[in-house]
Formats: sequence, structure tokens, C-alpha cells
Amino acid sequence: MPVPLSRDLPEEAAPLFQPTNVQESPTWRFLSSVNTRYGLSLASYYDLWNWSTSAIDLFWNAVWDETGIIGYKGDHVVDSSAKPSQNVPWFSNAQLNWAENMLQNRSFTKVALIQTTEPTPSNPDPELKTCTFGELYNLVADLASALLLNGFKTGDRVASYSSNCIENVAACLATSALGGIWVSAAADFGPDGVLERFEQVQPSFIFAVDAVVYNAKIHDHLSKLSLLLDGLSSVVPVQPKTIVISTGHQAPDPARWCDDWIDWSEFVKSGKDSKLGRTKTGEIEWRRVSFNDPLWILFSSGTTGAGRPKPIVHRAGGMLLQSRKEFAICGDLRPDDVFFYYTTTGWMMWNFLVSGLATGCTLVLYDGSPLRDPAFLWHLVDKLGITIFGTSAKYIDQLSKKYKPREHHSLASLRHIYSTGSPLAPQLFDWVYEYIHPNVLLGSITGGTDICSLFAGMCSALPVYRGEIQCRMLGMAIEAFNSNGTANPPDEPGDLVCTKPFPCMPAGFWPLPGFGTEEAVKAAQLRYQQAYFGEFDGVWYHGDHILITRSMKGNGGGVVMLGRSDGVLNPGGVRFGSAELYDVIDMCFPTEIQDCVAIGQSIENGTDERVVMFVKLPEGQMLSEELQQRIKGEIRKRRTPRHVPGKIIQVEDIPYTLNGKRVEVLVKKIVNGAPKSSVNPATLANPQCLDIYVEAGNQLRSEVQ
Repeated sequence: MPVPLSRDLPEEAAPLFQPTNVQESPTWRFLSSVNTRYGLSLASYYDLWNWSTSAIDLFWNAVWDETGIIGYKGDHVVDSSAKPSQNVPWFSNAQLNWAENMLQNRSFTKVALIQTTEPTPSNPDPELKTCTFGELYNLVADLASALLLNGFKTGDRVASYSSNCIENVAACLATSALGGIWVSAAADFGPDGVLERFEQVQPSFIFAVDAVVYNAKIHDHLSKLSLLLDGLSSVVPVQPKTIVISTGHQAPDPARWCDDWIDWSEFVKSGKDSKLGRTKTGEIEWRRVSFNDPLWILFSSGTTGAGRPKPIVHRAGGMLLQSRKEFAICGDLRPDDVFFYYTTTGWMMWNFLVSGLATGCTLVLYDGSPLRDPAFLWHLVDKLGITIFGTSAKYIDQLSKKYKPREHHSLASLRHIYSTGSPLAPQLFDWVYEYIHPNVLLGSITGGTDICSLFAGMCSALPVYRGEIQCRMLGMAIEAFNSNGTANPPDEPGDLVCTKPFPCMPAGFWPLPGFGTEEAVKAAQLRYQQAYFGEFDGVWYHGDHILITRSMKGNGGGVVMLGRSDGVLNPGGVRFGSAELYDVIDMCFPTEIQDCVAIGQSIENGTDERVVMFVKLPEGQMLSEELQQRIKGEIRKRRTPRHVPGKIIQVEDIPYTLNGKRVEVLVKKIVNGAPKSSVNPATLANPQCLDIYVEAGNQLRSEVQ
């Protein structure tokens, strides 16, 4: 992928945004606090970042205190001499509860959640649903009671196959309140894909909605839920209790309900009546767990190896401490903010959004298409007074081609716009400031499912430069490594690594010790080490190709994302592994397709990519239009519309390495313009087949120029 930003910049390029009153920002207040506390003389963000990544024990200890974490901290932080690959424990004596920290506010007047959906012909003006902090606390208490009434035990997995609604947030909070482990899959995911995830973690409960809205249409969800449960019945020993949320999008149909499903309202009422899990004063009996105990499980997009998506277990304390640092110290999220992020419940940005509750601000939950009516979300900005607007780079790119919000809306409330999912092109920085808001902090951010947080991102004390993520986040010792395993100087591309331990490192892959057989636990530990520590000795390898710029105005260097280091597919900013496509092909076309390889082709001047699948058919067979449509149909049905290849091309052979590994990255590079001479043929079992990919690449690139 070409570098999306020229580095021929003057020593001090003009920023697109310059914060005012920097010394009143939370970052600067934190800098002043640690100077006083530790007798330091830090004078810039770069100074603070350097200290935060060298004295990691002192830094994270200060973050706990600065952000007011509720819980017992203890006197241990971390072994600061350890390598990331050792995955050492953090705050070994600490006891805390994530949900308790989210629900500090108990006001019955302050709104915690606002839920809205995309308009449909039958409901052109959807009613807003609101939930105050006091109401949310009571709902969580009743849900926790109902879970206990139905046999919940600490460490149980509670799963969601739901839309972005108030009930889903409450179920997550109730699970955490009791020391459970939250697992979520987006409602737009096919039941086969969800089965691949849930069968690995064997949830005791599943929360699901009866319908969802997308593209102004109501889509039934009960049929997908039934298929998922049918699949689970043959692979898990105990069937999960299923709670169904009636969304009001469609009329109830009792005939389609299974006898053992539980209606959400009845479930909540049973908890309210039984009042389990409460103290004598009525307070939730928060199950405070170890800092390193699991909070939730997210699933890899395929970067961590072939086969099923890998269940990544995130530790409770790491998620809490990292999000508090990001929001309270770096991002300046405030109690009076109204925070919106366009996300499904299966993307880590949902977890990111919900973690904003600890600030006491209002979250906006949206279910539907973001672009069918491009004005709708910006109408919400003005209607609800949204101050923080989060989205994807792909959304901004598509919006720029059809709508200019500033010409139709006031947008006076906006303070920050966040963008993630794929690199935000430099020209889109210009577009945001011209056509959305001229004086907003545009925070391009990057991290991922693997850490469920940020490596680089926003800081309200720093300027915004064209095409750059503002800074490396405090406490995250990221560098751009070259192939020799050393850090590159500024402005030289390399692989994103993290050289010091950080508390939001996953606890591991599922199953953790105590949750599986000894053999399964050891296999998960091996996969974890191979996933993140197999490239460079001892340091976290993230799989992104980046460039860290030279420091300007004390920022320590911005970060430019240059794409993935591996072959992960990323159409529209939705990342997934090619294995999710191969599994469908293997299952549905075992005799018609002998082999295949799927890659991402760069389009839209590098701002997006389309999935291209090359297929090898039995000798004498030709790829028909009918077969192509069946392939696309099965992938759409079993995965999501995002997974569907934009092009399917027949080839004579699929390239493999000498040790039998399918070669994706090499094919991707050739299709995107890399010369054949850049390939070492000695590493391939069949290098002669590359010529067809060179020809295909020439044709594919001509189609998108």
C-alpha cells in the first residue's frame, strides 16, 4: 500500500486544529500532578509520554489515583523489568468491579443512555428512548437478581446476539456486577459465524432481540437466533437460558417462540421481585474481582492464525484503568458530554463507548444504517446536543461524496470527532474541517480488538496535523520496528510494536486456567504467544504498518497508519480474517471449488479496499455467473454483506509456501502493484503460478483507477 501522506513537511507544519487553554487540560493537570508527586520537571507531552513508558509502575499507579478508581489498589503495580511476552500480572492485590465504576452516578434526572433507531416507512420519526443513571442502576440490580435466580455463578459467560440498545448495555453491566464474563456478537452476523464464537466459550445465558432495523427495513432476528441455538444444541453440553428483548419493531408472534425462551420484561420482573444479590441497604453486592480476572471476551478477525476466530480475554482492571486514562486524562471526556459512536455490538468500539459511563456523561445508542439518509445522524447531533461524534474512516469517505453536514446543520455542540477502523486519508482531514466543523478536535485513533483500546489516538492538549493520529497514548511504548527488530527513526515506516508491558494486554486466549482442560489451556497459551510475540523477541507485534513522525509542538511524533502488515481483509473499515471466507467455501462448495485465496485490493485512493477472491476449479470447469452468485449468496447468508467478495476470479493455481501455507500477503502485494521481482521464488512451492496474479492485478487496478 502506498504511503498516504507525504513526509516532505516543514519542521513545524501548520496544524489543522490548535487547542486553547492547554494548561487547563486534564493532560496538563496530570503532568503537573506527577511533577509534584515524584519531583519531576516534565515540560511537554513528549516528556510525559517518555516518563510514562519508562517508569510504567509509577505511571499506572498515578493513573489509578488521578482517575478515582473505585476499589482496593494494594501496594503492587507491575514488574517493570518484565518483557511484554511474559504477560505479568498487574496490581496483584487489587480488588475491583468494572460495573461498579460505571455506575457511580445514581441521579434520576441525569440521562445515561439515549436510544434511537433509523427511520422506516412505518415509523418515520422513531421515538427516543432514554434511561437515567438512577433507572439504569435499578435495571442492572434487577437483572443481576434475575441472573442469580436462574443459577448464575461467578465466571459464567453471558452472551449477547443483539442490536445496540439500552437492554444490551444493562445486561453487560449486570454480568460484570456479578463477576461474569461478557461475550457479544452483532445482530448482523450470520448464525454460523456466531456459532463459531459461542461454541468456544459456552455461554450460560444469551440475550437477543426479536428484530433489527437497517436500510429503513425491519429484519426479523428470531429465525437467526433459532438457527444459532439449534447449532449450539449439538456442540455444548448445557443449553444456555435465552432471554428475548421485544424491540417493538414487529408484532409479537408467540407461535415462533420456543417454550424455554424467556421474555425480557418477565426476566427483569422476576429479578425485581426476588431482590437477590443486594445488601441490607439495597445496594448491589458488587463482586469485586482481581485486576487480572476476565471482564469480556472479544474475537479476533483472523490475524491470530487460521481456523475459527480466536477468543481474546480482556482483564477487568486493564479495561477499566486504560479507558479511564483515555477518557479522563487524554480525551477530556466530561460529565456534560453527549457521546455518540456509530458501532455494532460486535465491534470493540461498543465496549469503548460503554466505558464512557464512568465519566457520568450521556451515551447515544443507534441501530440502523448510517448513510441511507446521510442527514439523519447529523440531525441527531443538533437534536441531542452531541459533543463527541465517533465513526469510521470509511463513513467519512462515503459521506464526503454525497453530503456536506455544515451546509445543513448547526453542529455547534461538537467538540470532538473520532475516526477509526482504517486509515483516515489526509484529504479527508481537510474535508472534515471544511464541511463538518472548522474548530473541532479530529481524533483519528488506532488500537483494535486485541487490546480493546488505543495504542495511538486523541489528546485534548495537542494540535491536529493533516493525515496524522495526534500522538502515541500515554503508557503505550509503541515504536515502528524494522525487520532487524530495532526502532526506526522518525518518518521511516515499520511494524507497530509495543516494547513495554501495558495493563490492557489480554489475559490470554480462551480458555484461561481454571476454565478448560490442561491440554486446552496450554494450546490457548501457545496460540497467544504465537499471535503477538512470534515476530520479534519479547515485544508485542500488532500487525500494522506505521510511520511515527518527528515531534512537533512537543507531541513526541504523530502516527501515520500505512495499512496491515498481514493479509487481514478490511472492506469499509470492517476487519475480518480470510479464514471466515474459506470456511464457507469448504463447507458449501467442497467439490465445485478445489482451492481459493482471498485478498484486499486497495481502492478509492487507498481509503478503502474490496475483497477479491481467486478460485481454482476442477480441471475442465469454468467459473459461471451462476456459481459466482451462489458463492456470494452463501457468504452473505453465513457471514455478513461486508464479507461478500467484490470480484471472484478463476485461476489455474493458488500459491503456497514450501511448508504448505497458502500465500495471501504476497498475492495482495502483487494485485496492488508490487513487481513480481519483489518475490523470492525459493520460498514458494509453485512460483510459476504468479504470472496469472500479475495479469489479474493489472486488470483489477485498471478497473478502479
